[in-house]
Amino acid sequence: METAVVRVPYKTGVYIGEKIEEKNDKSLIKVREVLKHPKQGDLHNPNQVDVAMFHERKALAEFEKVWIPTAMVKEAELSGRSYNETLKQAYNTYFQELENKETSFDKKSLETLQKAAEDYKF
Repeated sequence: METAVVRVPYKTGVYIGEKIEEKNDKSLIKVREVLKHPKQGDLHNPNQVDVAMFHERKALAEFEKVWIPTAMVKEAELSGRSYNETLKQAYNTYFQELENKETSFDKKSLETLQKAAEDYKF
């Protein structure tokens, strides 16, 4: 199978990667870039802070492989920037979005995002 560059959503994040295998109705994607950082918090209780577990979601790592439903896979192009550059841009975009809001959910999301970023190397 020829490697194709694709855009895929995964758990509220969006990534550019290489489609390296297809099996049944799923495609195996190797992550190369981050377009959108995953959302923080409990997706089953949106905009609520007082939940059993306020989820911390990190972006998928560079070269991490993940199975995605093939119907969700779209053709794309690499930007030419490094994984870390795209991660930093996606992080900063989400950070600014949260920083400009005043709800307790957004403040908790910002706090959780900053904790997740402690493991990032940018």
